[in-house]
Amino acid sequence: MIPFIHTLNVLLPLFYLITFIIYLYDFQKGGEKFHNSKRLFLFLTLLFHFLYLLLRTIEFDHPPITNVFEIFTILAFSISFSYFILELVTDIRGTGMFIIIISIIFQTISSLFIQDLTEVKEVLRSNLLGSHVFSALLGYAGITISAVYGFLYLILYKELKTSKFGLIFDRLPNLEVLEKLSFYSAVIGFTLLTIAIIIGIIWLPQAFPDFSYTDPKLIGTMLVWLLYGIGLINKLTGKWRGKKLIVLSIIGFALAIFSTILTNFLARSFHSFY
Repeated sequence: MIPFIHTLNVLLPLFYLITFIIYLYDFQKGGEKFHNSKRLFLFLTLLFHFLYLLLRTIEFDHPPITNVFEIFTILAFSISFSYFILELVTDIRGTGMFIIIISIIFQTISSLFIQDLTEVKEVLRSNLLGSHVFSALLGYAGITISAVYGFLYLILYKELKTSKFGLIFDRLPNLEVLEKLSFYSAVIGFTLLTIAIIIGIIWLPQAFPDFSYTDPKLIGTMLVWLLYGIGLINKLTGKWRGKKLIVLSIIGFALAIFSTILTNFLARSFHSFY
C-alpha cells in the first residue's frame, strides 16, 4: 500500500495543476467547451485526494495531522472541497482558478516534504482529534475562500469605479453575486469552525491535562469565530451589506492568518504537540 500512497503523493500536485489549467483556459476563452468537464476533473482530483488521506490514515494508524506538511495536504483538500460544494450549490463556475491555485501551493509543499511517520504520540492516533482538526481546517478553508471572493469583489469594484473594463469584468460574476459567494463561504467556514470548537471544548480537556481556556490558539480561534459571527448576524438582519461585509471577511482572514502564525511560532500552546 505504501508505494501506492507515495505514487498518489507525487500525482496529486499534477492533478490539481491540470484542473487549474482547465479552469484557467475556460476563464480566458469562455464558451461551453470545458463548462462541465472542469467540474468532473475537480471531482476526480478530490476523489483521489480523499483516497490518499484515507490510505495514509489506515497505513500509518493515525489521522494525517502529526506535522505541518500533513496539515498542508488536508488544507489543500479542504479548500478545493469547500469550493466544489459552493460550485454545486450556486452553479457559478467562473472563479475556480482563483481557489484551486491555493490548493496547488499547499499540496506541492506537502508532497515535497511530507514524511511517513509510524511512531507518534498516542493522542495523535485519536480519530476524534482528527475530526476536530479536519473540521477546523474546513472552517478555515471556508474563511479563505470568502476572503478570495472579497478580493475579487474589490478588484471588480475598482474596475467599475475607474471604468477600465478588462477580462476580469468580462468573466467574473457581478458584485452582488461575488458578495453572495463570499457570504456563503463565510457561512460554511463559520459553521465548520463552530463544530471544531465544540469538539475541542468537550474532548481536548480530557486528552491534554495541561489544557487551558486561555490557550493562545483557542483565544485566536474564538476571536475569528466571534468576528465572523457578528458579521453574519449583521448580514442576516440587513444591517451590513456590500463593501462593508467584504472588508470584514478580509479582516477576518487576516486575523486568522496572524493568529495561526502567532500561536504556532511565537507562543507556547498545548496545541503545539507535533
